[in-house]
This record gives sequence, C-alpha cells and structure tokens, in this order.
Amino acid sequence: MSARIDELVEAMTLDEKIGQITQVDRSAITPEEVAEFGIGSILSGGGGNPDPNTPQTWRAMVDAYVDASRRSRLGVPILYGTDAVHGHSNVVGATVFPHNLALGAAGDPELVSRVARATAIETAATGARWAFAPMVAVPQDPRWGRTFECFGQDTDMVAELGAASVAGLQGTGPGIDVLACAKHFVADGGTTWGTTGGAQWVPWWVRAYGSPGWYLDQGDARIDETTLRAVHLPPYQAAVAEGVGSIMASYSSWNGQKVHAHRWLLTDLLKDELGFQGFVVSDYHAIDQVSPDYHDAVVRCLDAGVDMVMVPFDHARFRGTVRAAVEAGDLAVERLDDAVRRILRVKAAMGLLDGTAQPLPEPGVLGAPEHRALARQAAAAGAVLLTDRSGVLPLPADATVLLAGAGADDVGLACGGWTIEWAGGAGPVTPGSTIADGLAEHLGSRLLATGATAEDRGPLDGVTARIGVVVVHEPPYAEGLGDREHLTLEPEQGELVAAVAARVEQVVVVVLSGRPLALGPVIDLSDALVAAWWPGSEAAGIADVLVGAAPFTGTLPLPWPDGDLVSPSPAPGPAQPPRWLPGHGLVAGRSATG
Repeated sequence: MSARIDELVEAMTLDEKIGQITQVDRSAITPEEVAEFGIGSILSGGGGNPDPNTPQTWRAMVDAYVDASRRSRLGVPILYGTDAVHGHSNVVGATVFPHNLALGAAGDPELVSRVARATAIETAATGARWAFAPMVAVPQDPRWGRTFECFGQDTDMVAELGAASVAGLQGTGPGIDVLACAKHFVADGGTTWGTTGGAQWVPWWVRAYGSPGWYLDQGDARIDETTLRAVHLPPYQAAVAEGVGSIMASYSSWNGQKVHAHRWLLTDLLKDELGFQGFVVSDYHAIDQVSPDYHDAVVRCLDAGVDMVMVPFDHARFRGTVRAAVEAGDLAVERLDDAVRRILRVKAAMGLLDGTAQPLPEPGVLGAPEHRALARQAAAAGAVLLTDRSGVLPLPADATVLLAGAGADDVGLACGGWTIEWAGGAGPVTPGSTIADGLAEHLGSRLLATGATAEDRGPLDGVTARIGVVVVHEPPYAEGLGDREHLTLEPEQGELVAAVAARVEQVVVVVLSGRPLALGPVIDLSDALVAAWWPGSEAAGIADVLVGAAPFTGTLPLPWPDGDLVSPSPAPGPAQPPRWLPGHGLVAGRSATG
C-alpha cells in the first residue's frame, strides 16, 4: 500500500492533511462536517454514548460518521475510537470484563488474549475499530487513581500481558482487526505525589464529581533514565514488537517536561530507537496543558512527535492553528506529512484504504453468552485468597450463609470505573450477575439476608447463620479523581463486618476495589479475606471460588499494605512494610508461593 499512501499524501491539500491528524469527540462534530473537512478520527470518551445507549444505536451512530468520511473528497475513512478498556464498557449490555489489575492477579497471558479478543469482537460490532487499550503502565504507588487499569507492578509481567492484549485486539493475521493503543507513554505510573498541581484544565463535568483529586495522575515522574528504561519502557518495547498500531502519549511529565512535548521520548526513543511504525495519539485535551499559548502548544506537540491530536471539542480552532503554524514556517510540512503517512499506514494495515477490512460482527454479539462465561471465568481467576485462618473456604456444602454488604448485589460496584460513564457508578448500570446471584445459584435456600448493607442493618436482626460473607467496597472512580491519600475503608463498612461477626461463627470478607486497601480491624474480624478487585459484570465468578466450583489461583500483583499509606516528601510510599508481598495468594489454605 505504500504507493497508494504516496498518492493520497500527494493529492491532499494542506487542509486535508490537517483534517487527517484531527480527532474530534462525536458530541462536537456532525457527520457532514467529517466529510467536509476530511477528519481522520472520531472518538467516544468515557460516557460518550448515544441516547438510548444500546448496541444498535451505537452501530447506527458510528456508521453515520464512517459513511460520511467515505464521502469526503478523497474518501479516506475515519478511525472511530473508544475507551474499551475492560470490554466495550461504555455500552449498556456489553460484556464488562475484570479490570486489568484482576487480570494481572490471574497472571495468564492466554486468558488476557481471549478477553481482548472478545472485547475486539464486541467493539467492532458497534462499528468502532479502535480501542484505547491496553494500559501498560507500571504503578509504583497504589494511591494512584489509575492503578486498577494496570496489570501490576512487575515490569516483565506487564510487558507479557500487555503484548497478549495487543495480540487479542489486533488479531494474529497479517492485518489489524481492531486497533490497539498502548498507553500512556511513558512512566505515568512513576509520578511523585503532589506534583500534579491540580486539574484546572478539566471540563466542568469532571469537577462536578466533587473530589479535588489529581495528586499523582498527570504528575511529574522524577526518575533517572536508567529507571525509565528498566521499569517503565519494557512494556512498550513488547507492544511494539507485537505490532501495536497506536500509542497514546501521557499527560504526565518526565523531570519537569511534559511528555506530549518531549521530542526525545516520542521521536528519538519511541520511533527511532524502538522502531515504532504506527502513530502517536495525544490524550484528551492534553496539548492544552503544554503551554498557555495554544499556537505554541500545538507546534511543540506536533514537532515532538504527536501524530494525531485528540482535540477533542474545538476542531476549527485546532485546524486553523495548524494551518497558521505551517504557513508561518513554525511547523514543517515534512513533519505534517510524516504524521499523515503514519496514520494512513495504520489504516492501510486495517484494510480501510482498499476495502479489505474484516467484516463487522452484528450488534447482537454484545453480551454474548460465551463472552459472559469468559468474564465469569476471568473474575474467578483474578480473585486472591489473602487469608483463611480457620479453613472456612470453600464454603461447606451444609452451611447456612448470611450475605451482607452493598457490593454483594450491585453490578456497578463490581464493575468500577470506566463503566457506562467515565467514573462508573453504583446500581444496575448494565446487565450482569452479582456475587449474590452466584451464591444464590450455588446455595439456594441456604443463602440468607441477601443485600444487607451498612446503611440498613434491619435484615440482620434476628438472623443467625453459621457463616457470614460480607462484601466491602471502594466506590468507583477514574483517573485522578481516584487519587487518594488514605487507602482505607469507610468506617461504616468495618462496622458492618463487626455486626455480622456477632451473629455468625465464621466471617468471610470479600473486598471490591481498584487497588489494595488498608483494612484495619477488618483483618482481625475475618476468618477468610478475599481480594476480588473490580471483577466486572459477571461478578458471580467470585461466588464460584467461594464455594469451590473454581479454585483460587490468583496472586497479588501489588503489595498489600498492613496499615494506611502516608505522603512522605519527596518520595511516596508505604509508611510500613506491606502485610502481603506480590505473589502472595492462598490455595486451600496454603500459600501458592510456598
């Protein structure tokens, strides 16, 4: 296709080249404008959903933009991108898989590849051919609000699982089925606490969540080059070796310089040294952070090596700024041409330029039984048995079980962030099976008081059972909104565990969270303790390991703290040695790691 790409670049006007490097949020542009300006990409960010939010309306929405792009003067089709980070999780009815931290606990590259393949099928069924995944950051501080998006803290494991995810999304054939996007280049998991300086750039709908957040996310990675190369770079090397077609630059900085404007990182290291042949896409509004002068910000980012810019809203301003920069000689046409060629090269590899792209599945495949079965298997595989002092697990076949906790029967709390909306939310946000559903399936009438919560302990009154299962949780969040100084449970959840413990002989505590949490007295109240992470829409898989229908095989991908974390300056980290180290996990009451 190189000759075809040469012909297209030669035929493009300056405005058409600029259009090709422009990515616009679907809420800020019409299909007619896509055709008029030759736009290269459209995206749906977190919560960027049609109304009503169904697989069919998604397909109609995406098709409208794709069809319009084919009506542009040169007919170059768009890439439609979406945050399919744990399944096509913006779509009501899609299969929502466990987040990456749970998959890291499972530690199975073949499972990760299968999850990615199912995600690719469901994403493509809505017409979108680009998933902003996988996240291949190596998190150094669990207080980071994006920890749950990461596979874990072991660089080699992250590299292996990230490459498996790329292979599952893009396929193993000669072309690319659904474009993967390794993110966020580079060292976003190594930032220093307190270096973000707030997030005043974010739109009102982010600030409306009511949390100041942003203490680590988008901060400064104050590390030397040796650490950068040893800890944070290998997952990108593995993704490039696997043929990843796109890489997203990080909001964060490296030793005070924004990555988006860092030519050595984006061009010298990534493109030249690592040999990356795909294109670099900016993050949402990220170029705005580089300089208060928009012209300067645009020029610096494109010159550094950003190829496609996620604007996402004022595309006219962006396009006009790039045109002015080229005409003034501030941005070389050769750099613009290189960006366009990289984007076209990926579109060619996907079969979009010659009509050989893989046929799209039908929308009815979203939430397919085989995908939900895979998600349930993945939820079980990622669960980690932290402690089982009295051998209470698996739950005895003749025991009555008292189930309590808001997370026990709540799909939204099991799915966590990046589910239907940007930050996720509690409640029946999408169809799925809960821990309560799974226990009811296995235990029948021996399951009592399903759904008792900290807010309403009435169902506990007068109830006696041999074993109590209490599901405690961390509320959903996304990105810097989840940066938290104190990783502790809300006090009322500990009180609920104590209330249940007073009514039963043995207590099993299941933790739904996006990272390890300091559990305090809950540990001493528990006979068994299970880290379930955010297991997704098929949380019934957690019930499978509780009853022994599936074995505990998961191990910790991060240290688990013994107490709360603090914010020492300048280096963040635990205030005391962790209670359990990475690799810890029990099987039938014995350490899986010896």
